[in-house]
Amino acid sequence: MKELLAILEEQPFFEDMDERHRRLLAACAAERSYAAGAILMRDHEPTETFWLIREGQVALEGRLREGNVPFMTLGPGDILGWSWLLPPYRASYDARATTDLHTLRFDAGVLRERMEADPALGYTLMKHFAVLIVQRLQAARLQALDIYSHGGPGHGT
Repeated sequence: MKELLAILEEQPFFEDMDERHRRLLAACAAERSYAAGAILMRDHEPTETFWLIREGQVALEGRLREGNVPFMTLGPGDILGWSWLLPPYRASYDARATTDLHTLRFDAGVLRERMEADPALGYTLMKHFAVLIVQRLQAARLQALDIYSHGGPGHGT
């Protein structure tokens, strides 16, 4: 557990959290590796996990008629998965390892129980994940604006 706690202390996402909250998170984490091409989440499927990416990259993909289309890439230091936090606890996109991937995998079901028992933990995690969600939405909005400002879909170019 000391190793996992040390990893969390190095990461900006966790650095301003109370020490006891980081310890609790470390207790809910395990190191996990995935081969390139592995699917970590599928759109609309239940989510009981989130990940801290330590090495490698993950593509977030949306489904179109033509197949899955990547809309964002995550890398070292990024958090993958926030759907575990909000009902109905289902993924909003597919997530696929584009390289070999080394992560910390968190048991979100256990964390939800602990958040109910410890409102301070719940508030802290909600604040951190709210910032993450807003950042992802802003990135998606900027990407959409970029696509459409350059004569993207529906512009006949």
